[in-house]
Amino acid sequence: MTDQLSPVAPSEFVSIFREHAGTDGTLSFARFMELALYHEKTGYYTRARQRIGRRPDSDFFTSSSLGPVFGELVVAACASLLGPDSARASTFVEIGTERSAPAAIRHPGAPAPTAHGTRLIAHPFAGAVNISLGQPLELPPQAVVFSNELFDAQPCNRLVHHAGQWRETGVALRSGVLVETLLKEFSPEVQAVRERLPSTAPEGYRIDLPLAAQHLTARIAALPWSGLFVAFDYGKSWRELTEETPAGTVRAYSHHRQSNALLAQPGEQDLTCHVCWDWLGEALATHGFDPPVVESQEAFFVHHAAPVLSRLMATEAGRFSPRKLDVMQLLHPGNMGHKFQVMWARRTK
Repeated sequence: MTDQLSPVAPSEFVSIFREHAGTDGTLSFARFMELALYHEKTGYYTRARQRIGRRPDSDFFTSSSLGPVFGELVVAACASLLGPDSARASTFVEIGTERSAPAAIRHPGAPAPTAHGTRLIAHPFAGAVNISLGQPLELPPQAVVFSNELFDAQPCNRLVHHAGQWRETGVALRSGVLVETLLKEFSPEVQAVRERLPSTAPEGYRIDLPLAAQHLTARIAALPWSGLFVAFDYGKSWRELTEETPAGTVRAYSHHRQSNALLAQPGEQDLTCHVCWDWLGEALATHGFDPPVVESQEAFFVHHAAPVLSRLMATEAGRFSPRKLDVMQLLHPGNMGHKFQVMWARRTK
């Protein structure tokens, strides 16, 4: 495997890297990604900056960036899946919201977002709360636990098939430059799933293991609550990850551009990894959830929010309005309709 180089890393991150690196001066890619995204001083998600939106100085936009239509459809779909009585008894909990970005829905007492001005969305739930980065993960006894692009932002381990065997890749620092390199042995978390790896693969085939996403799902599912789990994200099945993505799925995003320069400017660009829907489903099933369902974003809204979609389109008929454009963005297969998927599952006890 040829080492992948990055530009000279920022000096503050270099110091943090050296502080956390092992005796051989390397970190697993998962640990590097964790520091680059979440370190309290230099992490991409802990810095006070505008990350989400359509402005040139932001890095990406999400479904919630489009305005209230997304929230309206989410509310309708979740209420439909729960039924009216359960919806009225449940608290809508959104996990992973950014303090400066719009949540799907907000409690009437919550302050307006600083950048987007999203209006309040009527909902049938007992209440609505947001849990942002760094806040305790505490859930009410009956809840809708919702997330939008939370799990793809969790650290992942990288593997490459090299010289007839799977090897884990890590990151080393050489003369101020971050270098991708082969680790001598698997990290403990990779060792735990080693038997699931394919017995063979083409030379250079990469698998990015979204283990932290699976662990976060298990942590959420292990809490004492009942209701509905709904995760909007982009992911693939285990078969797709092991057979159809030879370059892996980790990507960097900066100023609305995708890049494979994963080690460039740590803390200043986003890093994402496709989740493995099979693994998230296993984590839910282990903790008593009904068999999870995975649908495209388009199918989820069409199947579970059809009355709201029909009313919206009837209201906007005969004109090309911003709200109609938002619906097209959310549902069209060429936009977000197939790019994002939704996993949902219920637990009644």
